[in-house]
Amino acid sequence: MYKIKKNDEVIVISGKNKGKSGRILKINRKKNQVVIDKINIVKKHNKPTQQNPDGGIIEFEAPIHISNVALKSKTKGSKMIKIGFKINEKGKKIRINKLTGKIL
Repeated sequence: MYKIKKNDEVIVISGKNKGKSGRILKINRKKNQVVIDKINIVKKHNKPTQQNPDGGIIEFEAPIHISNVALKSKTKGSKMIKIGFKINEKGKKIRINKLTGKIL
């Protein structure tokens, strides 16, 4: 089980987008990267092809390394939280907030 999952609300803690927050759209486990909604927007120039005769410039969200994001607290605004794990009564591993001990 990983600490950060798809659709989690995260905050960027380093890099050019430091302080911005968004929802995780995609996670690449092999490269340890995440794609966040409306964060790290880059432009790519496309050559004209038969499928796209005009070519042009497209904008898309580029991936960010997973170490540069932290889970955002739902109760305390834009504060980041640390994630821990605990085994519940049924023997299932669950994510918890390390500071408060509440289940995420």
